[in-house]
Amino acid sequence: MSIVSVGLKWLLLATLVLPASLCASEDPHRDHQGAAKTAPGYFPLAFPAPAAGSYSLPVIGSAADGEVLLDTGQRRRLHQIFDDKLVVLSFIYTHCPDPNGCPLASYVLAQLQKQITQHRSLSQRVKLVSLSFDPDNDPPHILAAYGRHFRSPLGQWEFVTTEGHQQLQPILDSYNQWVTPVIGPQGQATGMLSHLLRVYLIDPQNRIRNIYSTSYLHPRLLLADLQTLAAEKPY
Repeated sequence: MSIVSVGLKWLLLATLVLPASLCASEDPHRDHQGAAKTAPGYFPLAFPAPAAGSYSLPVIGSAADGEVLLDTGQRRRLHQIFDDKLVVLSFIYTHCPDPNGCPLASYVLAQLQKQITQHRSLSQRVKLVSLSFDPDNDPPHILAAYGRHFRSPLGQWEFVTTEGHQQLQPILDSYNQWVTPVIGPQGQATGMLSHLLRVYLIDPQNRIRNIYSTSYLHPRLLLADLQTLAAEKPY
Protein backbone atom coordinates (compact mmCIF):
# COMPACT_ATOMS: atom_id res chain seq x y z
CA MET A 1 0.00 0.00 0.00
CA SER A 2 1.21 3.47 -0.75
CA ILE A 3 0.81 6.46 1.53
CA VAL A 4 -1.75 8.91 0.20
CA SER A 5 -0.61 12.08 -1.47
CA VAL A 6 -1.48 14.35 1.42
CA GLY A 7 0.66 12.19 3.67
CA LEU A 8 3.53 12.39 1.25
CA LYS A 9 3.20 16.17 1.18
CA TRP A 10 3.47 16.30 4.99
CA LEU A 11 6.47 13.98 4.91
CA LEU A 12 8.27 16.24 2.44
CA LEU A 13 7.44 19.33 4.47
CA ALA A 14 8.68 17.71 7.66
CA THR A 15 11.92 16.73 5.95
CA LEU A 16 12.47 20.27 4.72
CA VAL A 17 11.60 22.00 7.99
CA LEU A 18 13.16 19.64 10.54
CA PRO A 19 16.64 20.98 11.41
CA ALA A 20 19.45 18.96 9.86
CA SER A 21 21.41 19.36 13.09
CA LEU A 22 18.84 17.38 15.08
CA CYS A 23 20.75 14.26 16.06
CA ALA A 24 21.19 12.05 19.09
CA SER A 25 24.17 14.02 20.45
CA GLU A 26 22.25 17.33 20.45
CA ASP A 27 18.70 16.21 21.27
CA PRO A 28 17.71 16.96 24.88
CA HIS A 29 14.83 14.47 24.73
CA ARG A 30 16.01 10.98 25.63
CA ASP A 31 14.40 7.87 26.99
CA HIS A 32 15.37 6.27 30.30
CA GLN A 33 18.17 4.36 28.57
CA GLY A 34 19.63 7.54 27.10
CA ALA A 35 18.46 6.92 23.53
CA ALA A 36 17.47 10.09 21.68
CA LYS A 37 13.84 10.81 20.84
CA THR A 38 14.34 12.41 17.44
CA ALA A 39 11.04 11.63 15.67
CA PRO A 40 8.94 14.69 14.71
CA GLY A 41 6.05 13.37 16.83
CA TYR A 42 7.91 14.29 20.03
CA PHE A 43 8.21 17.95 19.03
CA PRO A 44 5.85 20.81 18.16
CA LEU A 45 4.69 20.52 14.57
CA ALA A 46 7.27 22.29 12.42
CA PHE A 47 4.73 23.50 9.87
CA PRO A 48 1.03 24.50 9.96
CA ALA A 49 -1.33 21.55 10.09
CA PRO A 50 -3.75 21.49 7.16
CA ALA A 51 -7.19 22.83 7.96
CA ALA A 52 -9.60 20.02 8.69
CA GLY A 53 -11.91 19.44 5.74
CA SER A 54 -9.70 21.35 3.30
CA TYR A 55 -8.54 18.07 1.74
CA SER A 56 -9.80 14.54 1.26
CA LEU A 57 -8.41 11.18 2.26
CA PRO A 58 -9.02 8.53 -0.41
CA VAL A 59 -9.67 4.93 0.49
CA ILE A 60 -6.40 2.96 0.52
CA GLY A 61 -7.79 -0.48 1.27
CA SER A 62 -9.85 -2.59 3.63
CA ALA A 63 -9.04 -2.87 7.34
CA ALA A 64 -8.92 -6.58 8.04
CA ASP A 65 -10.67 -8.37 10.87
CA GLY A 66 -9.09 -10.95 13.16
CA GLU A 67 -9.39 -12.69 16.53
CA VAL A 68 -7.73 -10.82 19.41
CA LEU A 69 -7.67 -10.75 23.21
CA LEU A 70 -8.56 -7.71 25.27
CA ASP A 71 -6.28 -6.85 28.17
CA THR A 72 -8.92 -8.50 30.36
CA GLY A 73 -8.37 -11.79 28.53
CA GLN A 74 -11.74 -11.69 26.76
CA ARG A 75 -11.86 -12.77 23.13
CA ARG A 76 -13.04 -10.28 20.55
CA ARG A 77 -12.89 -9.63 16.82
CA LEU A 78 -11.04 -6.53 15.67
CA HIS A 79 -14.13 -5.22 13.92
CA GLN A 80 -16.08 -5.60 17.17
CA ILE A 81 -13.52 -3.40 18.86
CA PHE A 82 -13.61 -0.87 16.02
CA ASP A 83 -17.36 -0.62 16.69
CA ASP A 84 -18.14 1.48 13.59
CA LYS A 85 -16.01 4.34 14.92
CA LEU A 86 -13.10 6.32 13.55
CA VAL A 87 -10.11 4.19 14.54
CA VAL A 88 -6.41 4.81 14.96
CA LEU A 89 -4.70 1.41 14.98
CA SER A 90 -1.05 0.97 15.95
CA PHE A 91 1.03 -2.22 16.01
CA ILE A 92 3.45 -2.30 18.94
CA TYR A 93 5.26 -4.50 21.43
CA THR A 94 5.65 -3.32 25.00
CA HIS A 95 9.41 -3.79 25.43
CA CYS A 96 10.46 -2.14 22.17
CA PRO A 97 13.85 -0.46 22.86
CA ASP A 98 13.69 2.14 20.07
CA PRO A 99 12.16 5.42 21.31
CA ASN A 100 11.35 6.29 17.70
CA GLY A 101 9.42 3.06 17.22
CA CYS A 102 6.65 1.62 19.41
CA PRO A 103 7.16 4.14 22.27
CA LEU A 104 6.64 6.91 19.71
CA ALA A 105 3.33 5.40 18.60
CA SER A 106 2.08 5.15 22.18
CA TYR A 107 3.29 8.67 22.99
CA VAL A 108 1.60 10.19 19.95
CA LEU A 109 -1.67 8.35 20.62
CA ALA A 110 -1.56 9.55 24.24
CA GLN A 111 -1.18 13.14 23.07
CA LEU A 112 -3.94 12.61 20.52
CA GLN A 113 -6.17 11.19 23.27
CA LYS A 114 -5.78 14.44 25.24
CA GLN A 115 -6.79 16.49 22.21
CA ILE A 116 -9.74 14.25 21.35
CA THR A 117 -11.23 14.56 24.83
CA GLN A 118 -11.27 18.34 24.34
CA HIS A 119 -13.38 18.03 21.18
CA ARG A 120 -16.93 16.93 21.99
CA SER A 121 -17.61 16.15 18.36
CA LEU A 122 -14.83 13.53 18.39
CA SER A 123 -14.70 12.21 21.95
CA GLN A 124 -17.43 9.60 21.40
CA ARG A 125 -16.56 8.85 17.78
CA VAL A 126 -12.87 7.88 17.98
CA LYS A 127 -11.37 4.60 19.16
CA LEU A 128 -7.64 4.11 19.69
CA VAL A 129 -6.36 0.54 19.41
CA SER A 130 -2.84 -0.72 20.17
CA LEU A 131 -2.26 -4.29 19.01
CA SER A 132 0.81 -6.19 20.20
CA PHE A 133 2.65 -8.30 17.65
CA ASP A 134 4.51 -10.16 20.41
CA PRO A 135 1.97 -12.60 21.92
CA ASP A 136 4.75 -14.59 23.61
CA ASN A 137 5.77 -11.68 25.83
CA ASP A 138 2.67 -9.48 25.76
CA PRO A 139 -0.16 -11.52 27.30
CA PRO A 140 -3.26 -9.62 28.43
CA HIS A 141 -2.03 -8.80 31.95
CA ILE A 142 1.18 -7.24 30.58
CA LEU A 143 -0.84 -5.10 28.17
CA ALA A 144 -3.17 -4.09 31.01
CA ALA A 145 -0.20 -2.82 33.03
CA TYR A 146 1.23 -1.08 29.96
CA GLY A 147 -2.09 0.53 29.13
CA ARG A 148 -2.45 2.04 32.59
CA HIS A 149 0.41 4.40 31.73
CA PHE A 150 -1.52 5.83 28.77
CA ARG A 151 -5.27 5.48 29.17
CA SER A 152 -7.46 8.39 30.12
CA PRO A 153 -10.83 7.67 31.76
CA LEU A 154 -12.30 10.12 29.25
CA GLY A 155 -10.90 8.36 26.21
CA GLN A 156 -11.53 5.09 24.36
CA TRP A 157 -8.27 3.19 24.00
CA GLU A 158 -8.01 -0.59 23.78
CA PHE A 159 -4.77 -2.55 24.23
CA VAL A 160 -5.09 -5.97 22.63
CA THR A 161 -2.98 -9.00 21.83
CA THR A 162 -3.55 -12.40 20.27
CA GLU A 163 -3.67 -15.87 21.71
CA GLY A 164 -0.70 -16.88 19.59
CA HIS A 165 1.10 -16.50 16.30
CA GLN A 166 -1.54 -18.54 14.47
CA GLN A 167 -4.07 -15.78 15.19
CA LEU A 168 -1.56 -12.95 14.78
CA GLN A 169 0.04 -13.74 11.42
CA PRO A 170 -3.08 -13.34 9.23
CA ILE A 171 -3.65 -9.92 10.80
CA LEU A 172 -0.06 -8.85 10.14
CA ASP A 173 -0.26 -10.12 6.57
CA SER A 174 -3.52 -8.30 5.91
CA TYR A 175 -2.10 -4.97 7.14
CA ASN A 176 1.24 -5.51 5.40
CA GLN A 177 2.97 -5.29 8.77
CA TRP A 178 6.17 -7.35 8.77
CA VAL A 179 7.87 -8.42 12.01
CA THR A 180 11.17 -10.31 12.23
CA PRO A 181 12.92 -11.62 15.37
CA VAL A 182 16.35 -10.09 15.97
CA ILE A 183 19.05 -12.75 16.23
CA GLY A 184 22.25 -12.13 18.22
CA PRO A 185 25.81 -12.57 16.91
CA GLN A 186 25.96 -16.14 18.25
CA GLY A 187 22.65 -17.07 16.66
CA GLN A 188 20.70 -16.65 19.89
CA ALA A 189 17.28 -15.09 20.22
CA THR A 190 17.45 -11.57 21.68
CA GLY A 191 13.75 -11.10 22.37
CA MET A 192 13.82 -7.99 20.20
CA LEU A 193 11.72 -7.62 17.07
CA SER A 194 12.60 -5.75 13.89
CA HIS A 195 9.59 -4.04 12.34
CA LEU A 196 8.43 -1.03 10.38
CA LEU A 197 6.36 1.44 12.40
CA ARG A 198 2.96 1.87 10.79
CA VAL A 199 -0.16 3.45 12.28
CA TYR A 200 -3.47 3.16 10.43
CA LEU A 201 -6.41 5.54 10.20
CA ILE A 202 -9.63 3.58 9.67
CA ASP A 203 -13.11 4.92 8.94
CA PRO A 204 -16.45 3.59 10.27
CA GLN A 205 -16.82 1.41 7.16
CA ASN A 206 -13.56 -0.40 8.12
CA ARG A 207 -11.58 1.18 5.30
CA ILE A 208 -7.98 2.38 5.65
CA ARG A 209 -7.77 6.11 4.90
CA ASN A 210 -4.18 6.90 5.85
CA ILE A 211 -0.99 5.19 7.01
CA TYR A 212 1.53 7.02 9.19
CA SER A 213 5.21 6.21 9.49
CA THR A 214 7.80 7.54 11.94
CA SER A 215 8.59 10.56 9.79
CA TYR A 216 5.17 12.15 9.96
CA LEU A 217 3.33 10.46 12.82
CA HIS A 218 2.19 13.51 14.79
CA PRO A 219 -0.87 14.16 16.98
CA ARG A 220 -1.71 17.42 15.18
CA LEU A 221 -1.80 15.69 11.80
CA LEU A 222 -3.81 12.79 13.17
CA LEU A 223 -6.31 15.19 14.71
CA ALA A 224 -6.73 17.06 11.42
CA ASP A 225 -7.33 13.77 9.59
CA LEU A 226 -9.87 12.60 12.18
CA GLN A 227 -11.74 15.88 11.97
CA THR A 228 -11.70 15.63 8.17
CA LEU A 229 -13.21 12.14 8.24
CA ALA A 230 -15.71 13.13 10.93
CA ALA A 231 -17.00 15.87 8.64
CA GLU A 232 -17.56 13.52 5.71
CA LYS A 233 -21.14 12.86 4.68
CA PRO A 234 -22.22 9.26 5.33
CA TYR A 235 -21.88 6.99 2.33
